[in-house]
Amino acid sequence: MSPLLILNLSVALAACFLLYRMQAAHASFTRRVFTGLGLGVLLGAAFQLLYGTASPVITETNAYLDIIGTGYVSLLKMIIMPLIMVSIISAILKLRDASSLGKISALTVGILITTTIVAAGIGIAMAKLFGLTAVGLTATAAEVARGEYMQGNLAAAQGISLPSMILSFIPANPFLDMTGARKTSTIAVVIFSIFIGISATGIAKKMPEIFDSFGHFIKVAHVIVMRMVTLVLRLTPFGVFAMMTMVVAGSKPDDIAKLISFVAASYSALILMFCVHLLLISAVGLNPVRFVKKIFPVLAFAFSSRTSAGSIPMSVQTQTTRLGTPEGIANFAASFGSTIGQNGCAGIYPAMLAVMIAPTVGIDPWTMSFIVPLLAIIAVGSVGVAGVGGGATFAALIVLSSLDLPVALAGLLISIEPLIDMGRTALNVSGSITAGTVTSRVMGQTDVAVFNSDAELNLDSDEQVA
Repeated sequence: MSPLLILNLSVALAACFLLYRMQAAHASFTRRVFTGLGLGVLLGAAFQLLYGTASPVITETNAYLDIIGTGYVSLLKMIIMPLIMVSIISAILKLRDASSLGKISALTVGILITTTIVAAGIGIAMAKLFGLTAVGLTATAAEVARGEYMQGNLAAAQGISLPSMILSFIPANPFLDMTGARKTSTIAVVIFSIFIGISATGIAKKMPEIFDSFGHFIKVAHVIVMRMVTLVLRLTPFGVFAMMTMVVAGSKPDDIAKLISFVAASYSALILMFCVHLLLISAVGLNPVRFVKKIFPVLAFAFSSRTSAGSIPMSVQTQTTRLGTPEGIANFAASFGSTIGQNGCAGIYPAMLAVMIAPTVGIDPWTMSFIVPLLAIIAVGSVGVAGVGGGATFAALIVLSSLDLPVALAGLLISIEPLIDMGRTALNVSGSITAGTVTSRVMGQTDVAVFNSDAELNLDSDEQVA
């Protein structure tokens, strides 16, 4: 271990110790997450300035920081399936009303897909405003390799249709889906949990003793799982710090500068779509500023981790304890939102790519004969996009191949992919939380007192289990 590596790790440990001291001093969770984010940016920039992007020292340092960053994300993924199962089953046992369950599901999914179409429209508008085009771009060796990778996955994307997507949601082997083995495992577990909950409510009158015993078991399991969620979420500031340090230290300013127009257009579209989310929140009679303050820690984690699925536990916790959304709706929105209707990855990104690449094959992307089919394909293709890193690539493959556009050209954006993916993921999570909040409000189930409360998300109390 070189002296420089030891020095880097010592500074990183000092930053982690500062975050620990803030936790011991009962600093607010939001403040700790924001501090972790800021420390990560500063330390990553310092590493970039001192060593340069391609330095072996940065590579070695990031390998150790990855233990914290990826380790934290892995812990979050560990609790996703148990959280979904016990929360949805528990909600159905309390609900005992299949019609309400259907309304909640339809409204949540409808909002997710509708907002994705709106996001695609905004992406198209920003591409036009910034004059984006793939004509004339040159490819480096890395970009060629990425293009070949996308070309190699083209067959899988072309084989996807709406019926096959819907069929993939059915949990033929729920135990396999509990391992997260498939792209649609999360929704498959949701459906399996719904079947368990409905089956249990079906014996409530015929076999009340068995129903009560099962209900007690689910209640115990729910308390234990939520306690586990609380313990893992306490590590969020440390995870955010490590991941932001790695991202900033490993970014290449020269590559970003070459495609600065695409970066600017992408983030302009992301910001505009986030404003659409706030308009929806305002439209149902809730304070959008308060909404932003309450969901900031979730967005900060999603931004730095680039995983929508990994954000599910924190999203559910925030919706239930800070936004006043019932647990069942919160779980539906977070779970469906990690694979359906991702506003950033499945909406803005493939739309911008399509209008950029179309001119390279002589197609005018600004005609309604191109835009209308594009929006329709995005709406269908947004169903079943994986909620982990790489989901945007798969969504782009579906859209580009459906329009018969050269998918390999999307590899030209490889150098700025991580930078934009952070914003896309944060928007995905914002969209799922918005869907849950709006659905809850429309169904008349939002606890407005909780939403209007200024209480922080308290993960430090040993008595808290939810």
